[in-house]
Amino acid sequence: MNQTAEINDTKEHKAVKTKTKLGFLGVGWIGRHRMEGIARNEQIEISGIVDPSEENSKAALETAPDAQVYDSFEALLESDVEGIVIATPSALHAKQSIQALKNGKAVFCQKPLARDAAETKAVIDTAREQNLLLGVDLSYRHTCFRQLYDIVRKGELGDIYAAELVFHNAWGPDKEWFYKPELSGGGCVIDLGIHLIDLALWTLDAPQVRDVRSNLYAGGKPLANPAEQVEDYATALMNLKHANGKATSLQLTCSWNLPAGQEADIQLNFYGTEGGVAFRNINGSFYDFKALRFNRTQQETLFEGADDWGARAAADWAKRLAAGEKFDSETETLIDVAHVLDRIYGRS
Repeated sequence: MNQTAEINDTKEHKAVKTKTKLGFLGVGWIGRHRMEGIARNEQIEISGIVDPSEENSKAALETAPDAQVYDSFEALLESDVEGIVIATPSALHAKQSIQALKNGKAVFCQKPLARDAAETKAVIDTAREQNLLLGVDLSYRHTCFRQLYDIVRKGELGDIYAAELVFHNAWGPDKEWFYKPELSGGGCVIDLGIHLIDLALWTLDAPQVRDVRSNLYAGGKPLANPAEQVEDYATALMNLKHANGKATSLQLTCSWNLPAGQEADIQLNFYGTEGGVAFRNINGSFYDFKALRFNRTQQETLFEGADDWGARAAADWAKRLAAGEKFDSETETLIDVAHVLDRIYGRS
């Protein structure tokens, strides 16, 4: 090889970026789905898997055939992965996230990040102290809802004085731990309502939440013992105060197992002095949505149809991690969301 060839070969070698290695803790359906979305990024290498189910691990290896299956979370933490995707039961999220962060691993965690505001703050404090990228799977931010977010944030609707949020699931979780408060942190509110509250506070630029009033039901009756049962139907009314002194009335309704006549009813409606916008699911679908803009009796469809959005939050986190991003202070807004959940549950 002549000198010129050697120089070119060296340049090419330096141009090749080492892939960012990720580990996956929990590869059930959701974990594998997020893995598939992340695996499309050529800068990412999925190198580690941990799951108590051999069947789940084998299924995950179809997406990441070169990954090593570890027999414990601790073994995964001792490996050279730079980030860990956590898709385990809710009661484990905060502890596992903190453990990963303290071991120098960035984290992407399924929602909820924790069961209450105190746990949520502990995770975010750790991410800040370690200066590591923390992501949470609040995936609806990555749907066509983003178009409505942009319209509101640009001020095109004037002052937003009302928001109506709805998420009804005609079924309900199929795992027993969801129905145990000490494991789940709550019922349909923390499972479904968390998405709605996150979208509302994010869109309205983190207003102060006042006067939270809620009604929680289980099996058609007012929730009698929150320490032993979770709600399957909930309503909440909140007054929001903005930095400019304006106010917004926010109404939240969510449920499991509601006889709603369709599999799901998902809506976010924002009404302002200069018009309105709405995000709605299509024909009871959990996955297909439309984005609408209103002007009195007229409406404009901004988007309608199928959209492969489910793994975008995870893929975005992985892309940012591969680019070298560290702790993002915007993550701290998740503490505000957790405080609202606590107030709906009467915990603060």
